[in-house]
Amino acid sequence: MPYRHELDVALEAACEAADILLRHWEKSEDNPVTQADLEADRAIVARLRGAFPADAMLSEETARDAGRTAKRRAWIVDPMDGTKEFIQKIPEFAVSIGLVEEGEPVVGVIVNPPAKIAVFAVRGAGTHRGHLAPGRDGAALRATASRVSVSPCTRLEEARVIASRTEISRDQLSAYAPWFGQLVPVGSIAWKLACIACGDGDLNLSVAPKNEWDVCAGDLLVREAGGRYCAFDGSLRRYNQADPLIAQGMVAGSPALVEAFRAR
Repeated sequence: MPYRHELDVALEAACEAADILLRHWEKSEDNPVTQADLEADRAIVARLRGAFPADAMLSEETARDAGRTAKRRAWIVDPMDGTKEFIQKIPEFAVSIGLVEEGEPVVGVIVNPPAKIAVFAVRGAGTHRGHLAPGRDGAALRATASRVSVSPCTRLEEARVIASRTEISRDQLSAYAPWFGQLVPVGSIAWKLACIACGDGDLNLSVAPKNEWDVCAGDLLVREAGGRYCAFDGSLRRYNQADPLIAQGMVAGSPALVEAFRAR
């Protein structure tokens, strides 16, 4: 497998961060979200920089690093995607770690701490889902995971669409909702993309702005599971841009379902 070492380090970093988030999430009713976020971020950065000191790092904390865009490789990290879910005790937040080379995702890891599920991919090697277990390192997790793929659904009127609770509550998707079989609220965008990659939803769409660290890993998971993640105009994202904001509407699912949505 290409990028095996990178994947194993990313898995171990994500699992360590997941343990940190879960500990904070379970122990306190007031959910010290900032403390949990920063502690998880420090753990991830320490592992990645320790293993790959020459690589750039992009996260909410390092977005202003002007030198990162000049580097060939960049790790794109969100230690906690789904802050609202974390605060509201909804088990749909995630750790997201992606590696890009010259703007293209090559490694992606998303971990849901409460569910103890890791979904990960390497370019050209498919997407896999595994379960976290005490003492299991990155290699062991990789060895026990199963390959997954996007849903075979091709008809919008039959599609189970997973989308942001906030966007649904604000009626931001009301123009599209009648097209679908179901519109289901699910937590963080990283976790939604992992669910699409695993076939646990047929389509994801979002009209709200996002940042690269929210979606980079999930983009690769969807691609390697046989799907597509693109803007409503069909364009693909190149990552580690000077401006990490993604302002366009984005859609993820099987190529046939994505094209059916775009055509309509």
